[in-house]
Amino acid sequence: MYLKEATSKRIIELCNEYHYTPNKIAEMSRIAPSTFNDMLNEKRDNQSSMVICKICKTLNIEMKEFYNSELFKDLDD
Repeated sequence: MYLKEATSKRIIELCNEYHYTPNKIAEMSRIAPSTFNDMLNEKRDNQSSMVICKICKTLNIEMKEFYNSELFKDLDD
């Protein structure tokens, strides 16, 4: 699995866990919907740390919690 795929799947996991739609998290995080959708659809090769940070702040979690997932183990290059 690649980083962009793992990031997308992790965001979906967190949406389900916190009972928010992706659009609601984008809105609450003040992330442009196009940016957020590109991440979810794996259209962005460069996953912005700032976007991940905004998501984490919105969900009141630390970034290490975001990346503390089996999805990020054994990533491909």
